[in-house]
Amino acid sequence: MSRYAAFVFFLSFGVVSHLSHGIEVKVMNKDKLCLYANLTLSFSVTYEVADNKNKTVSFELPSSASSDDSKCDNTSSILKLSFPDGHSWSVNFSLKDKSYQAENITFVYNLNDSKVFPDSSSNETVTVTTKPDITDVGVNTCYSCKSEDTLIASPLANMTLSDVLIQAFILNGTKSENLTTCSADKPVTPTPTPTHVTNATTVVPATNATTAVPPTTPTPTLPTPTVGNYSFKHDVNSTACLLANFGLRIGFTQNKKYQEVNFDPPTEVSGSCGVDSSELILMSNGINVSLSFYNDTKKFRLHAVNVTLNTSSGIFAQSGANLSLWEAAVGSSYMCNKEQNFTITDLLSIYTFSLHVQPFGVKNGLYSTAEECFLDSDLSFLVPIAVGVALSFLIVLVLISYLIGRRKSRTGYQSV
Repeated sequence: MSRYAAFVFFLSFGVVSHLSHGIEVKVMNKDKLCLYANLTLSFSVTYEVADNKNKTVSFELPSSASSDDSKCDNTSSILKLSFPDGHSWSVNFSLKDKSYQAENITFVYNLNDSKVFPDSSSNETVTVTTKPDITDVGVNTCYSCKSEDTLIASPLANMTLSDVLIQAFILNGTKSENLTTCSADKPVTPTPTPTHVTNATTVVPATNATTAVPPTTPTPTLPTPTVGNYSFKHDVNSTACLLANFGLRIGFTQNKKYQEVNFDPPTEVSGSCGVDSSELILMSNGINVSLSFYNDTKKFRLHAVNVTLNTSSGIFAQSGANLSLWEAAVGSSYMCNKEQNFTITDLLSIYTFSLHVQPFGVKNGLYSTAEECFLDSDLSFLVPIAVGVALSFLIVLVLISYLIGRRKSRTGYQSV
């Protein structure tokens, strides 16, 4: 590492140029370039407004962004872009041997900024972090990625990078012309199809021959999702304030195609517990699910669902609010062992299996007495019986009416 010690920079400042396709940043030290970046960056954030509703805004990195807080060191560099009213976006890089990588990306946004987040019901500053796929970049090369890359930092915040050109460690003050290209930009070599057949035989089709139709492969049925056990507590020294266990399947329509995917544990679990509202946030394998609960002092219910999926076709994100699902009395839990299907939006549905949830009033980290869903209750078995009895009664009534009408008709003919 001593060969790189010559470019230790303690005092640095940033020069930002705004281009038609994005932003260009030059971090300098004593008139020498130590970090270079040229990229296009946009954000998508979902936040809560009045009446427990959600709103989503999308915005690009503003022209007022500053890179003054960017830094360069012999083993680490920070590209930080700050913009007015408490927002910032930064990437931390680390250098090891002859390559460097991005350790994490941090996005800080201020919900109190009414120009970016109109009608926000919160004034807090939110910090989200994610790890990008920028690894093994040669120390004397620029990382290049023209393709769009959407990073899911949380169920409520996404960021999209494109036209990226970054050199986080510059040895001699001059940006390198050598590139380390991201995998998304590399051409895919198609598998060659054999065209030459030795001793091929020409077959003349017989008259009235039947053309064989290849069998259609049925769409595979997903197995029942694994039931995950989730809990949230304020800190390591407290007991759980929110409990949930369920298997979850997500149905979604993307590019006019309906698909289903199972949400499989293990997951990253976070959330919040409050007097009037609680939230459970689950992240696993490119799927983020946020479940928001509301307490009206008598009953609780699931009132909002937010789902984000990173699919091969891009990012799918949908949220539904003002729901009245999984209702139970405060101080109890809600249980439904049978499969349930809920339509959240026109493009999003969720299926639950072996569901048990308690977002309020958890004592000693244990579930309270459960209120069962209708499908689990004994009454559910009476419904088809009641329907059958009603149909039988209706058939008998129609038959009696028919016989009475026919008898009156025959009596009328006899009196003529």
